[in-house]
Amino acid sequence: MSPPPSRAQARRQRSLLLSVIAVLVIAFGSLAATLAGGWKPLLGLDLAGGFSVVYQPVQKASASDLSETVNILTNRVDGLGVSGATVGTQGNEIVVAVPGVKDPQQVLKTIGQVAQLYFRPVLCYAPPYSPPAKAKGATTTTTAPAALPTNCGSPYQLVTANAKSTSTGVEYSGQPTPTLAHYPTTKVDNPTATVLLPGITGPSAGRYLLGPKELTGHIVSKAVAEQSTTLGWVVDMSLTSQGLSQWNTMAKQYFHEVIGIELDGVVQSAPITEPGTSTFKTFTSVQISGHLTQQDAQNLALALNYGSLPIRLKELTLQTVSPTLGSSSLKAGLGAGIAGLILVLLYTVLYYRLLGIVVLSGLAVTAALLWSLISSLGHTTLAPSFDLAGVTGIIVSIGITVDSYIVYFERLKDETRSGRTVRTSVDRGFKSAWRTVLAADLVSFAAAVVLYLVAVGEVKGFAFFLGLSTLMDVFMTYFFTRPMVILLGRNERLAQAKGIGIARGLAVDSGVDG
Repeated sequence: MSPPPSRAQARRQRSLLLSVIAVLVIAFGSLAATLAGGWKPLLGLDLAGGFSVVYQPVQKASASDLSETVNILTNRVDGLGVSGATVGTQGNEIVVAVPGVKDPQQVLKTIGQVAQLYFRPVLCYAPPYSPPAKAKGATTTTTAPAALPTNCGSPYQLVTANAKSTSTGVEYSGQPTPTLAHYPTTKVDNPTATVLLPGITGPSAGRYLLGPKELTGHIVSKAVAEQSTTLGWVVDMSLTSQGLSQWNTMAKQYFHEVIGIELDGVVQSAPITEPGTSTFKTFTSVQISGHLTQQDAQNLALALNYGSLPIRLKELTLQTVSPTLGSSSLKAGLGAGIAGLILVLLYTVLYYRLLGIVVLSGLAVTAALLWSLISSLGHTTLAPSFDLAGVTGIIVSIGITVDSYIVYFERLKDETRSGRTVRTSVDRGFKSAWRTVLAADLVSFAAAVVLYLVAVGEVKGFAFFLGLSTLMDVFMTYFFTRPMVILLGRNERLAQAKGIGIARGLAVDSGVDG
């Protein structure tokens, strides 16, 4: 019989037991909380379905322009409330993957727009385009001159001399210049030239002849879509300190005249500068209005908030993945992982007997912790979405985890073969095995970090979840496997149990200290 434990041994026994209990409470408590809250891993494109689009710059773009474009597109996607989306570069192309979206065109319309915002003086109003009619007896149609006029002529020119004073302030007749009807709408929006552009409300509202741009959308600090009691949906803009100064300079120059707010070749609004005042007053904020719908106002505010893309993009490819295909991929990936796990567990139980049960319980606890962590990270921007690459990373980490168990158990064999009992071997075996496990996990984690930093797309997800699982292995080895094996090894009945005892698994005779 083994002698009664000393107080120090009893305290150590309690600390080991508390360590095991604490890990079990944390693991399964987190799992219960996660399941109760309805949280689950945020699945990636190949598992949840969605779409992936590849953009290419229209003209040669620098690395800094591509990086800025990726940041802006990322902010736009996040601003839409779409979770799990990724934006990255592949060479000179930009790849956007958005999982779990049923209507990709609506998302593409918002994230892909160039959103070039210009503030231009409106020279005059123009009617909808009307192709010139054939003159009687002529063989060809009469076409308008190629160059747009820069002077609309009285009384159509929108200058203070043509403004009328009313009870509500200054206003213009709104009469379009008839001669502009035969000029087609400008196709290539040149910010330094006179252009003829449509309004946001459609052809029935006519068009605008605008001069060269005075300011760009970079003066905007923040834009918010709100519903006004008199104007309907509007966009309130806060300007940067420098932008506010530039805006006031422009507004003073065009006081009581019309300023066109143009976004991507469409005039969103063309308000009169301070029509209700007789003298110029400094602006503190700017409001865009003009028969905006709620969706128009929200999309405009989103584009303004996240700035203009520094480059123009064209869509190269658009790939959609159905949720059914994603579900099949998930089942196939999990099926492969579970099959491999069952084989590993059978091997460890048959070879190491009772110690194989430690492997089984350890992997169950690890699975509970990983599920809780991955589900929680899905509600943050810290982790990539969980896709097939992530599943692969988890499966690979199972091998790393099982290696840690085998390293420890083989060190126990070495200790018992040198003549020590199982009771005394469990402590000494862990001390030597811990250095090996820590070194191996450190190498694996370092490889995962490097891969995460240099990789793009799905490989990044593989590296992240491999690194996360590796850190989990270090935690589990010290706080669960170590105390569990030591507690079992110090139990004489479990060490000597016929068939499944620890000594039988280590292929040595069990013994006790005298």
